[in-house]
Amino acid sequence: MEKIKMTTPLVEMDGDEMTRILWQMIKDELLNPFVELRTEYYDLGLKHRDETNDQVTYDSAYANKKYGVAVKCATITPNAARVKEYDLKEMWKSPNGTIRAILDGTVFRAPIVVKGIEPCVKNWKRPITIARHAYGDVYKASEIRVPGPGKAELVYTAEDGTQIREIIADFKGSGVLQGMHNLDASITSFARSCFNYALDQKQDLWFSTKDTISKKYDHTFKDIFQEIYENEYKEQFEKAGITYFYTLIDDAVARIMKSEGGMIWACKNYDGDVMSDMISSAFGSLAMMTSVLVSPDGNFEYEAAHGTVQRHYYKHLKGEETSTNSVATIFAWTGALRKRGELDGLKDLMAFADKLEQATIQTIEEGKMTKDLALITTIPNPTVLNSREFICAIRENLEKMM
Repeated sequence: MEKIKMTTPLVEMDGDEMTRILWQMIKDELLNPFVELRTEYYDLGLKHRDETNDQVTYDSAYANKKYGVAVKCATITPNAARVKEYDLKEMWKSPNGTIRAILDGTVFRAPIVVKGIEPCVKNWKRPITIARHAYGDVYKASEIRVPGPGKAELVYTAEDGTQIREIIADFKGSGVLQGMHNLDASITSFARSCFNYALDQKQDLWFSTKDTISKKYDHTFKDIFQEIYENEYKEQFEKAGITYFYTLIDDAVARIMKSEGGMIWACKNYDGDVMSDMISSAFGSLAMMTSVLVSPDGNFEYEAAHGTVQRHYYKHLKGEETSTNSVATIFAWTGALRKRGELDGLKDLMAFADKLEQATIQTIEEGKMTKDLALITTIPNPTVLNSREFICAIRENLEKMM
């Protein structure tokens, strides 16, 4: 069988721990045998990021802007324990935060729905898509560990030297400080991305913040969304028969739990991070969710919505068997390959991506799955496969489709 050709390389961002192991298995078993894979490779593993003083993260993001489509493996965002474990020069920032800041996009995350893996919330009938703002807030925050008594101020100095000051706190002892920011331009592009995606998907759009408490920060998000909706999208939404409405984040959570699903839920950066994990877990597993970062100038970065599966990696290092779910990582590759095929006019590449997704879902629906899914499936007597066996089972189904 002749391999499917590519014309433009994908930007490949390798990662850490167990997902890095799965990454190579997926390439060996599901991609390289069928596709003449062209990628521009960047190693975003924590050791290499440390060796390059995190320059490799910036290089990969600018490569994404150059080529248009990237696929990213899960990566470690180091904390104090990781700094010690990997003997790091410093506590490097989240690579996802860096990449999202450079691309200034919106992350859309939706669960992968499979027969036999029923949502924990019984009334959910349709997927719930999380639209996560991917710039700023806590992911680009500056922080201070306050050593003792003193006054903390928020200071803005304009180009002409004038200042705006707000007292944050009078510290009577030690504590912590955090400074966050966002940009009207980024919030505006986030809003337009959400409205356009809702029209494309013909789904209602919900947006939520906590503007009753955050009367300037969150309220700015609310106001920009409302203004753009009223001036640019209201008529289009009415014509499409879909709705936009804003509510507080706590009310949105309550409504979501009682809904049938089927909407797009737009969230600020941190809210979207947390809620996407909640949604994916409730629909089956953290490894059962697609994630794509879409920038205003037409760049796409596909990734799994979960972490590096640290616990399984430590078992793997001991030579113990793991049963790690690779579905979201497979779908990151299929999403990127499909988009690359769409942009380059390669129908064979797009069809391959569709077949690989179909083979993955078929494997699970046949009762062959990893342990996390076997624990929650309604399929009787499922076969629990280890990490490699699951990928090889998918290959068997894929080969029948080719």
